[in-house]
Amino acid sequence: MQITFEIPEDILHGLLDGVPIPDMAHVRYRMQTPPALGDLQAAVAEQIRQPQIRALIQPGQRIAIGVGSRGLGRLPEIVAGLVAALRSLGAAPFIIPAMGSHGGATAAGQRDVLTHLGVTEGRVGAPVISDMATVEVGRTEDGIPVRLDREALAADGIVFVGRVKPHTAFRGPYESGLAKMVAIGLGKQSGAAACHAAGFGDMARRVPALAAVAIARAPIRFGLAVLENAHDLPYKLVAVPADRIFADEPALLEEAKAAMPRIPFDQLDVLVIDEIGKNISGDGADPNITGRYPTPFAEGGPAVTKQVILDLTAETDGNANGLGTGDFTTVRAARKMLMGQTYPNGLTSTVVGTVKLPMVLPSDRLAFAAALLTCNAVGRAPRLLRIANTLRLDEFTVSASLLDDVRANSALEILAGPEQPPFDGDGNLRDLGAPGARTMAAEVVGAAR
Repeated sequence: MQITFEIPEDILHGLLDGVPIPDMAHVRYRMQTPPALGDLQAAVAEQIRQPQIRALIQPGQRIAIGVGSRGLGRLPEIVAGLVAALRSLGAAPFIIPAMGSHGGATAAGQRDVLTHLGVTEGRVGAPVISDMATVEVGRTEDGIPVRLDREALAADGIVFVGRVKPHTAFRGPYESGLAKMVAIGLGKQSGAAACHAAGFGDMARRVPALAAVAIARAPIRFGLAVLENAHDLPYKLVAVPADRIFADEPALLEEAKAAMPRIPFDQLDVLVIDEIGKNISGDGADPNITGRYPTPFAEGGPAVTKQVILDLTAETDGNANGLGTGDFTTVRAARKMLMGQTYPNGLTSTVVGTVKLPMVLPSDRLAFAAALLTCNAVGRAPRLLRIANTLRLDEFTVSASLLDDVRANSALEILAGPEQPPFDGDGNLRDLGAPGARTMAAEVVGAAR
Protein backbone atom coordinates (compact mmCIF):
# COMPACT_ATOMS: atom_id res chain seq x y z
CA MET A 1 0.00 0.00 0.00
CA GLN A 2 1.34 3.38 -0.99
CA ILE A 3 0.54 6.50 1.00
CA THR A 4 -0.47 9.63 -0.85
CA PHE A 5 -0.74 13.01 0.81
CA GLU A 6 -2.89 15.96 -0.06
CA ILE A 7 -1.51 18.55 2.32
CA PRO A 8 -3.08 22.04 2.37
CA GLU A 9 0.23 23.82 1.96
CA ASP A 10 -1.36 27.26 1.65
CA ILE A 11 -2.96 26.84 5.07
CA LEU A 12 0.21 25.42 6.60
CA HIS A 13 2.35 28.19 5.20
CA GLY A 14 -0.14 30.73 6.52
CA LEU A 15 0.12 29.24 10.02
CA LEU A 16 3.80 28.40 10.08
CA ASP A 17 5.79 30.75 7.83
CA GLY A 18 5.83 33.41 10.50
CA VAL A 19 7.26 31.10 13.17
CA PRO A 20 10.89 32.14 13.70
CA ILE A 21 13.51 29.40 13.52
CA PRO A 22 16.21 30.12 16.12
CA ASP A 23 19.86 30.46 15.23
CA MET A 24 21.73 27.21 15.91
CA ALA A 25 25.29 26.60 17.09
CA HIS A 26 27.40 23.60 16.15
CA VAL A 27 28.66 21.81 19.28
CA ARG A 28 31.15 19.02 19.89
CA TYR A 29 30.42 16.61 22.74
CA ARG A 30 33.44 14.86 24.27
CA MET A 31 31.84 11.91 26.03
CA GLN A 32 33.75 10.05 28.72
CA THR A 33 33.55 6.42 27.69
CA PRO A 34 35.68 3.25 27.46
CA PRO A 35 37.94 3.08 24.38
CA ALA A 36 36.82 0.90 21.50
CA LEU A 37 38.49 -2.42 20.83
CA GLY A 38 41.02 -2.40 18.00
CA ASP A 39 41.35 -5.92 16.56
CA LEU A 40 37.90 -7.42 17.01
CA GLN A 41 38.75 -10.76 15.45
CA ALA A 42 41.61 -11.17 17.92
CA ALA A 43 39.27 -10.23 20.77
CA VAL A 44 36.76 -12.87 19.64
CA ALA A 45 39.49 -15.50 19.30
CA GLU A 46 40.71 -14.75 22.81
CA GLN A 47 37.25 -15.38 24.20
CA ILE A 48 36.75 -18.63 22.28
CA ARG A 49 40.16 -19.93 23.39
CA GLN A 50 39.04 -19.93 27.01
CA PRO A 51 38.99 -23.55 28.27
CA GLN A 52 35.35 -23.37 29.43
CA ILE A 53 34.31 -22.20 25.94
CA ARG A 54 36.58 -24.53 23.93
CA ALA A 55 35.13 -27.49 25.82
CA LEU A 56 31.66 -26.66 24.48
CA ILE A 57 32.63 -27.15 20.81
CA GLN A 58 33.85 -30.44 19.36
CA PRO A 59 35.61 -31.05 16.01
CA GLY A 60 33.22 -31.94 13.22
CA GLN A 61 30.21 -30.33 14.85
CA ARG A 62 27.84 -28.20 12.80
CA ILE A 63 27.30 -24.96 14.74
CA ALA A 64 24.53 -22.42 14.14
CA ILE A 65 25.49 -18.79 14.84
CA GLY A 66 22.49 -16.58 15.65
CA VAL A 67 22.87 -12.98 14.48
CA GLY A 68 20.30 -10.30 15.25
CA SER A 69 19.00 -7.24 13.45
CA ARG A 70 20.59 -4.53 15.60
CA GLY A 71 23.24 -2.37 13.97
CA LEU A 72 26.07 -3.33 16.26
CA GLY A 73 29.24 -1.44 15.49
CA ARG A 74 31.53 -3.51 13.26
CA LEU A 75 29.16 -6.47 13.38
CA PRO A 76 30.58 -8.24 10.30
CA GLU A 77 34.04 -8.26 11.90
CA ILE A 78 32.65 -9.80 15.07
CA VAL A 79 30.74 -12.48 13.19
CA ALA A 80 33.69 -13.20 10.89
CA GLY A 81 35.91 -13.54 13.96
CA LEU A 82 33.47 -15.98 15.54
CA VAL A 83 33.26 -18.02 12.33
CA ALA A 84 37.06 -18.21 12.14
CA ALA A 85 37.40 -19.12 15.81
CA LEU A 86 34.86 -21.93 15.50
CA ARG A 87 36.57 -23.25 12.38
CA SER A 88 39.86 -23.27 14.28
CA LEU A 89 38.22 -25.71 16.70
CA GLY A 90 37.25 -27.98 13.80
CA ALA A 91 33.58 -26.95 13.72
CA ALA A 92 31.46 -26.15 10.65
CA PRO A 93 29.59 -22.89 11.41
CA PHE A 94 26.67 -21.36 9.54
CA ILE A 95 24.64 -18.18 10.15
CA ILE A 96 20.97 -17.94 11.04
CA PRO A 97 18.94 -14.75 11.56
CA ALA A 98 18.01 -14.43 15.24
CA MET A 99 15.73 -11.42 15.17
CA GLY A 100 12.19 -12.38 16.19
CA SER A 101 9.70 -10.74 13.82
CA HIS A 102 12.04 -8.26 12.17
CA GLY A 103 12.54 -8.23 8.42
CA GLY A 104 8.79 -8.36 7.89
CA ALA A 105 8.70 -11.74 9.70
CA THR A 106 9.74 -13.53 6.49
CA ALA A 107 12.77 -15.67 5.72
CA ALA A 108 13.73 -13.51 2.73
CA GLY A 109 13.22 -10.33 4.74
CA GLN A 110 15.45 -11.54 7.57
CA ARG A 111 18.16 -12.55 5.12
CA ASP A 112 17.92 -9.07 3.60
CA VAL A 113 18.34 -7.50 7.04
CA LEU A 114 21.57 -9.43 7.54
CA THR A 115 22.73 -8.45 4.06
CA HIS A 116 22.15 -4.77 4.86
CA LEU A 117 24.16 -5.22 8.06
CA GLY A 118 27.02 -6.74 6.05
CA VAL A 119 26.54 -10.30 7.32
CA THR A 120 26.88 -12.25 4.09
CA GLU A 121 28.70 -15.47 3.29
CA GLY A 122 31.30 -13.59 1.31
CA ARG A 123 32.06 -11.22 4.15
CA VAL A 124 31.92 -13.49 7.22
CA GLY A 125 32.99 -16.80 5.67
CA ALA A 126 29.95 -18.94 6.49
CA PRO A 127 26.67 -19.66 4.69
CA VAL A 128 23.49 -17.86 5.75
CA ILE A 129 20.42 -20.09 6.21
CA SER A 130 17.19 -18.20 6.80
CA ASP A 131 14.01 -20.07 7.74
CA MET A 132 11.08 -18.85 9.85
CA ALA A 133 10.02 -22.39 10.84
CA THR A 134 10.29 -23.19 14.54
CA VAL A 135 9.98 -26.25 16.77
CA GLU A 136 8.48 -26.31 20.24
CA VAL A 137 11.12 -27.44 22.74
CA GLY A 138 9.06 -27.15 25.91
CA ARG A 139 6.77 -24.96 27.97
CA THR A 140 7.22 -22.65 30.90
CA GLU A 141 5.64 -23.44 34.26
CA ASP A 142 2.62 -21.34 33.32
CA GLY A 143 2.23 -23.08 29.97
CA ILE A 144 3.85 -20.65 27.53
CA PRO A 145 5.21 -22.59 24.53
CA VAL A 146 8.92 -22.11 23.85
CA ARG A 147 9.85 -22.40 20.19
CA LEU A 148 13.26 -22.14 18.52
CA ASP A 149 14.59 -21.88 14.98
CA ARG A 150 14.28 -25.26 13.25
CA GLU A 151 17.59 -24.96 11.43
CA ALA A 152 19.39 -24.12 14.67
CA LEU A 153 17.90 -27.11 16.46
CA ALA A 154 19.07 -29.38 13.64
CA ALA A 155 22.66 -28.33 14.31
CA ASP A 156 24.98 -29.92 16.87
CA GLY A 157 25.26 -26.67 18.76
CA ILE A 158 23.93 -23.10 18.85
CA VAL A 159 25.87 -19.93 19.65
CA PHE A 160 24.86 -16.33 19.13
CA VAL A 161 26.03 -12.73 19.16
CA GLY A 162 24.08 -10.25 21.26
CA ARG A 163 24.61 -6.66 22.33
CA VAL A 164 23.85 -6.16 26.02
CA LYS A 165 22.12 -2.82 26.64
CA PRO A 166 19.08 -1.28 28.31
CA HIS A 167 15.81 -2.18 26.63
CA THR A 168 13.67 0.55 25.13
CA ALA A 169 10.36 -0.53 26.68
CA PHE A 170 10.87 -2.32 30.01
CA ARG A 171 13.27 -2.68 32.94
CA GLY A 172 14.63 -5.80 34.62
CA PRO A 173 17.84 -7.78 35.19
CA TYR A 174 17.64 -9.17 31.63
CA GLU A 175 16.77 -6.51 29.06
CA SER A 176 18.31 -6.38 25.57
CA GLY A 177 20.98 -9.02 25.75
CA LEU A 178 21.70 -12.72 25.91
CA ALA A 179 18.52 -14.06 27.53
CA LYS A 180 16.38 -11.98 25.15
CA MET A 181 18.32 -13.27 22.13
CA VAL A 182 17.46 -16.82 23.23
CA ALA A 183 13.80 -16.16 24.06
CA ILE A 184 12.93 -13.82 21.18
CA GLY A 185 15.76 -13.79 18.64
CA LEU A 186 16.16 -17.56 18.24
CA GLY A 187 12.42 -17.99 18.77
CA LYS A 188 11.65 -16.12 15.53
CA GLN A 189 8.21 -14.54 15.14
CA SER A 190 6.51 -17.15 17.32
CA GLY A 191 9.00 -16.64 20.14
CA ALA A 192 8.64 -12.88 19.90
CA ALA A 193 4.85 -13.17 19.97
CA ALA A 194 4.94 -15.43 23.05
CA CYS A 195 7.19 -13.00 24.89
CA HIS A 196 5.10 -9.96 24.01
CA ALA A 197 1.64 -11.49 24.41
CA ALA A 198 1.04 -10.14 27.93
CA GLY A 199 2.62 -6.77 27.13
CA PHE A 200 5.83 -5.19 28.30
CA GLY A 201 4.63 -5.13 31.89
CA ASP A 202 5.30 -8.88 31.98
CA MET A 203 8.42 -8.88 29.80
CA ALA A 204 10.93 -8.84 32.67
CA ARG A 205 9.45 -12.15 33.84
CA ARG A 206 8.79 -13.78 30.48
CA VAL A 207 12.22 -13.26 28.91
CA PRO A 208 14.16 -15.31 31.51
CA ALA A 209 11.31 -17.83 31.85
CA LEU A 210 11.32 -18.66 28.14
CA ALA A 211 15.11 -18.51 27.90
CA ALA A 212 15.49 -20.94 30.81
CA VAL A 213 13.40 -23.58 29.04
CA ALA A 214 15.30 -23.06 25.78
CA ILE A 215 18.69 -23.35 27.47
CA ALA A 216 17.61 -26.53 29.28
CA ARG A 217 16.15 -28.21 26.19
CA ALA A 218 18.26 -27.01 23.23
CA PRO A 219 21.98 -27.39 22.39
CA ILE A 220 22.77 -23.75 23.17
CA ARG A 221 26.50 -23.53 23.91
CA PHE A 222 27.26 -19.87 24.60
CA GLY A 223 26.41 -16.29 23.80
CA LEU A 224 28.98 -13.72 22.74
CA ALA A 225 28.02 -10.58 24.66
CA VAL A 226 28.97 -7.28 23.04
CA LEU A 227 29.21 -4.09 25.12
CA GLU A 228 29.39 -0.79 23.24
CA ASN A 229 30.74 2.55 24.37
CA ALA A 230 29.11 5.96 24.01
CA HIS A 231 30.29 6.07 20.37
CA ASP A 232 28.38 2.82 19.73
CA LEU A 233 31.55 0.88 19.09
CA PRO A 234 32.43 -2.41 20.84
CA TYR A 235 34.71 -1.99 23.83
CA LYS A 236 34.22 -5.39 25.44
CA LEU A 237 33.40 -8.92 24.23
CA VAL A 238 32.54 -11.71 26.65
CA ALA A 239 31.76 -15.32 25.73
CA VAL A 240 29.23 -16.50 28.32
CA PRO A 241 28.46 -20.24 28.59
CA ALA A 242 24.74 -20.94 28.40
CA ASP A 243 24.64 -22.14 32.00
CA ARG A 244 26.17 -18.83 33.16
CA ILE A 245 23.86 -16.43 31.27
CA PHE A 246 21.46 -15.85 34.16
CA ALA A 247 24.30 -15.36 36.64
CA ASP A 248 26.50 -13.11 34.50
CA GLU A 249 24.18 -10.99 32.37
CA PRO A 250 22.83 -8.59 35.07
CA ALA A 251 26.34 -7.27 35.82
CA LEU A 252 27.05 -6.86 32.10
CA LEU A 253 23.80 -4.90 31.75
CA GLU A 254 24.76 -2.51 34.55
CA GLU A 255 28.16 -1.97 32.94
CA ALA A 256 26.53 -1.32 29.57
CA LYS A 257 24.16 1.24 31.09
CA ALA A 258 27.10 3.17 32.54
CA ALA A 259 28.79 3.31 29.12
CA MET A 260 25.75 4.52 27.15
CA PRO A 261 25.66 8.00 25.60
CA ARG A 262 23.29 10.58 27.02
CA ILE A 263 21.88 13.85 25.78
CA PRO A 264 23.58 16.44 28.02
CA PHE A 265 20.40 18.46 28.66
CA ASP A 266 17.62 17.56 31.10
CA GLN A 267 14.84 19.49 29.37
CA LEU A 268 14.19 20.29 25.72
CA ASP A 269 11.27 22.06 24.12
CA VAL A 270 12.06 20.54 20.74
CA LEU A 271 14.24 17.59 19.76
CA VAL A 272 14.89 17.20 16.02
CA ILE A 273 16.20 13.83 14.83
CA ASP A 274 17.42 13.77 11.25
CA GLU A 275 16.96 10.04 10.70
CA ILE A 276 15.64 6.93 12.44
CA GLY A 277 15.88 3.27 11.46
CA LYS A 278 16.07 -0.31 12.65
CA ASN A 279 19.81 -0.27 12.04
CA ILE A 280 20.01 2.44 14.70
CA SER A 281 17.57 1.09 17.31
CA GLY A 282 14.68 -1.33 17.53
CA ASP A 283 12.55 1.76 18.05
CA GLY A 284 14.17 3.71 15.23
CA ALA A 285 15.65 6.15 17.73
CA ASP A 286 16.79 4.82 21.10
CA PRO A 287 14.32 6.01 23.77
CA ASN A 288 17.04 5.63 26.40
CA ILE A 289 18.61 8.64 24.70
CA THR A 290 15.56 10.61 23.57
CA GLY A 291 13.39 9.99 26.64
CA ARG A 292 10.46 9.09 24.34
CA TYR A 293 9.48 5.56 25.43
CA PRO A 294 6.81 3.44 23.74
CA THR A 295 5.52 2.03 27.05
CA PRO A 296 5.21 3.23 30.67
CA PHE A 297 7.53 0.44 31.85
CA ALA A 298 10.81 2.24 31.10
CA GLU A 299 12.09 5.69 31.92
CA GLY A 300 15.14 7.93 31.73
CA GLY A 301 16.58 10.55 29.42
CA PRO A 302 15.57 14.17 28.87
CA ALA A 303 12.07 15.61 29.14
CA VAL A 304 11.14 16.47 25.54
CA THR A 305 8.01 18.47 24.79
CA LYS A 306 7.92 18.01 21.00
CA GLN A 307 9.92 15.59 18.85
CA VAL A 308 10.53 15.92 15.10
CA ILE A 309 11.71 13.05 12.87
CA LEU A 310 12.88 14.18 9.44
CA ASP A 311 13.76 10.96 7.60
CA LEU A 312 14.30 7.19 7.58
CA THR A 313 17.67 5.57 6.99
CA ALA A 314 18.21 3.65 3.77
CA GLU A 315 19.26 0.62 5.82
CA THR A 316 15.87 0.36 7.55
CA ASP A 317 14.28 -0.75 4.24
CA GLY A 318 11.03 1.09 4.87
CA ASN A 319 10.62 -0.18 8.43
CA ALA A 320 9.40 3.00 10.14
CA ASN A 321 8.89 1.53 13.61
CA GLY A 322 9.48 4.43 15.98
CA LEU A 323 8.05 7.10 13.71
CA GLY A 324 5.04 7.19 16.01
CA THR A 325 7.17 8.43 18.91
CA GLY A 326 7.52 11.71 17.04
CA ASP A 327 5.01 14.54 17.01
CA PHE A 328 5.97 15.75 13.53
CA THR A 329 7.61 14.25 10.47
CA THR A 330 8.05 15.04 6.78
CA VAL A 331 6.35 13.84 3.63
CA ARG A 332 9.76 12.50 2.60
CA ALA A 333 9.93 10.19 5.63
CA ALA A 334 6.28 9.14 5.50
CA ARG A 335 6.52 8.11 1.86
CA LYS A 336 9.43 5.80 2.69
CA MET A 337 7.33 3.92 5.24
CA LEU A 338 6.45 0.40 4.05
CA MET A 339 3.52 -1.07 5.96
CA GLY A 340 4.61 -4.65 5.30
CA GLN A 341 7.97 -3.99 6.88
CA THR A 342 6.67 -1.85 9.74
CA TYR A 343 3.41 -3.36 10.93
CA PRO A 344 4.75 -6.82 11.92
CA ASN A 345 6.76 -5.10 14.66
CA GLY A 346 3.68 -3.50 16.16
CA LEU A 347 1.52 -6.61 15.81
CA THR A 348 4.16 -8.88 17.36
CA SER A 349 5.20 -6.55 20.19
CA THR A 350 1.55 -5.49 20.83
CA VAL A 351 2.83 -1.88 21.00
CA VAL A 352 1.25 -0.10 18.05
CA GLY A 353 1.84 3.55 18.91
CA THR A 354 5.34 3.36 17.46
CA VAL A 355 4.03 2.54 13.97
CA LYS A 356 1.52 5.41 13.80
CA LEU A 357 2.05 8.44 11.60
CA PRO A 358 2.65 11.74 13.40
CA MET A 359 1.62 15.05 11.82
CA VAL A 360 3.17 15.10 8.33
CA LEU A 361 4.67 18.37 7.03
CA PRO A 362 5.82 19.18 3.48
CA SER A 363 9.32 20.38 4.44
CA ASP A 364 11.94 20.31 7.16
CA ARG A 365 11.43 23.99 7.90
CA LEU A 366 7.69 23.58 8.38
CA ALA A 367 8.32 20.58 10.66
CA PHE A 368 10.66 22.74 12.75
CA ALA A 369 8.08 25.53 12.80
CA ALA A 370 5.20 23.24 13.81
CA ALA A 371 7.20 21.91 16.76
CA LEU A 372 8.26 25.38 17.84
CA LEU A 373 4.71 26.72 17.54
CA THR A 374 3.29 23.95 19.74
CA CYS A 375 6.06 23.46 22.33
CA ASN A 376 4.47 25.91 24.81
CA ALA A 377 7.68 27.86 25.46
CA VAL A 378 5.80 30.98 26.50
CA GLY A 379 7.76 34.07 27.50
CA ARG A 380 11.17 32.58 26.70
CA ALA A 381 13.26 31.32 23.80
CA PRO A 382 12.61 27.62 23.07
CA ARG A 383 15.34 25.09 23.85
CA LEU A 384 15.98 23.18 20.60
CA LEU A 385 18.45 20.36 19.98
CA ARG A 386 19.09 18.74 16.61
CA ILE A 387 20.94 15.41 16.31
CA ALA A 388 21.78 13.23 13.31
CA ASN A 389 20.48 10.05 15.00
CA THR A 390 20.80 8.32 18.36
CA LEU A 391 23.87 6.38 17.27
CA ARG A 392 25.89 9.58 17.16
CA LEU A 393 25.97 12.35 19.71
CA ASP A 394 29.57 13.45 19.12
CA GLU A 395 28.36 16.58 17.35
CA PHE A 396 24.98 18.30 17.21
CA THR A 397 23.43 21.74 16.89
CA VAL A 398 21.64 23.70 19.61
CA SER A 399 19.54 26.83 19.70
CA ALA A 400 21.14 29.93 21.17
CA SER A 401 18.95 29.48 24.24
CA LEU A 402 20.99 26.40 25.18
CA LEU A 403 24.40 28.06 24.92
CA ASP A 404 24.59 28.91 28.63
CA ASP A 405 24.16 25.20 29.38
CA VAL A 406 26.81 24.37 26.80
CA ARG A 407 29.32 26.82 28.29
CA ALA A 408 28.71 25.41 31.76
CA ASN A 409 29.54 21.85 30.65
CA SER A 410 33.26 21.14 30.22
CA ALA A 411 32.45 18.18 27.92
CA LEU A 412 30.86 20.54 25.37
CA GLU A 413 32.63 22.87 22.93
CA ILE A 414 31.08 25.41 20.58
CA LEU A 415 32.60 24.91 17.12
CA ALA A 416 30.62 27.41 15.05
CA GLY A 417 27.62 29.71 15.08
CA PRO A 418 25.01 30.40 16.11
CA GLU A 419 23.49 30.88 12.67
CA GLN A 420 20.35 29.94 10.77
CA PRO A 421 19.94 26.24 9.89
CA PRO A 422 20.91 25.62 6.23
CA PHE A 423 17.46 25.32 4.66
CA ASP A 424 17.39 25.29 0.85
CA GLY A 425 14.83 26.99 -1.39
CA ASP A 426 12.29 24.23 -0.74
CA GLY A 427 12.64 24.54 3.02
CA ASN A 428 14.67 21.36 3.41
CA LEU A 429 18.03 21.02 5.10
CA ARG A 430 20.87 20.88 2.61
CA ASP A 431 22.85 18.47 4.79
CA LEU A 432 20.95 16.28 7.20
CA GLY A 433 22.73 15.92 10.51
CA ALA A 434 24.74 18.44 12.46
CA PRO A 435 27.88 19.49 10.55
CA GLY A 436 30.13 16.45 10.55
CA ALA A 437 27.67 14.25 12.44
CA ARG A 438 26.08 12.64 9.37
CA THR A 439 29.50 11.63 8.12
CA MET A 440 30.39 10.08 11.45
CA ALA A 441 27.02 8.33 11.67
CA ALA A 442 27.57 6.91 8.19
CA GLU A 443 30.94 5.58 9.30
CA VAL A 444 29.34 3.74 12.23
CA VAL A 445 26.52 2.36 10.10
CA GLY A 446 29.01 1.38 7.41
CA ALA A 447 31.14 -0.41 9.97
CA ALA A 448 28.03 -2.30 11.13
CA ARG A 449 27.25 -3.64 7.67
